[in-house]
Amino acid sequence: MQLRALMYFDELVRTNSMRAAAENLNVAPTAVSRQIENLEHYFGTTLVERSNRGIRLTAAGELLAARAGRTLRELEHVHQLIDDLQGLQRGKVTIYANGATVANLLAPVLAQFSLRYPKLRFEVAITSARQAIEALASAEADLVVTLFAQKMAGVKVRLRSEITYELITWGNHPAAGRPEITLKEIATLPLALPDKTFGARQAFEEQFAKLGIELDPVFVTGSLEMLKELVLREAAVTLLPALTVQREVDLGLLAAIPISAGKGVRTAIDLCVAPDRQLSYAAGKLVDFIEAFMHGAEHAKTGSRSKKPV
Repeated sequence: MQLRALMYFDELVRTNSMRAAAENLNVAPTAVSRQIENLEHYFGTTLVERSNRGIRLTAAGELLAARAGRTLRELEHVHQLIDDLQGLQRGKVTIYANGATVANLLAPVLAQFSLRYPKLRFEVAITSARQAIEALASAEADLVVTLFAQKMAGVKVRLRSEITYELITWGNHPAAGRPEITLKEIATLPLALPDKTFGARQAFEEQFAKLGIELDPVFVTGSLEMLKELVLREAAVTLLPALTVQREVDLGLLAAIPISAGKGVRTAIDLCVAPDRQLSYAAGKLVDFIEAFMHGAEHAKTGSRSKKPV
């Protein structure tokens, strides 16, 4: 059985269309059809039924489809391991992360790592926590970064670091110079918050509910960029980990104020890998780099806090 036939079949399953699969593979539809016929001859059974509505997998086709994708990804992983023999001169790392907040935590890490190893390539997918873990289990992801994720079987946590949400204001906001602020004070400010599908928002609601406060945000959005933009334009304040807006804080455009009495929402950010799958050299180096970055950021944050007047 040729590897090409399996690749064509996998693309056909993904697109559910001979024409779309052919376009993605940059071949003629007849070439895809021919490779499917080769597979059917090899297995001695019909894999695909064709109609005007597209294609439908037979029971045998479903069975092959469930394994073909993982087989191809495992072969790609072997290719990556072979690339490792040449060090970090080439290679690709696929990362799945849940939530826009995590993406903004990852961005500075990946930027620095890429500058150090410019010949590596990265693919970052932002999904739900469950989709990210499923991608790890199916070998689509090399590593996964989750936030507000429930414990799931089939993953190994390589790194866990706690992050705390703080009040984020514009740079010259009246509260910007304060060492801390209470939840009751925050509730009186115009707030921009993520919608209730976000774990962070649910945690905020729980914290304020303990004080008998019902949140009434002026703006609700699923976009972290929108939250930052609203604060930069002085229309609202928000609640985010300071690391996600560190660049703007360093420039004086935004300010991060800790919530008093340890009432800030805390969550673990987990870096996960598959327990039964060897990391490529590039992915392993990235994990080490992320760990050093997170520890360094936490140390710098603690140090800067200790210099603030009480």
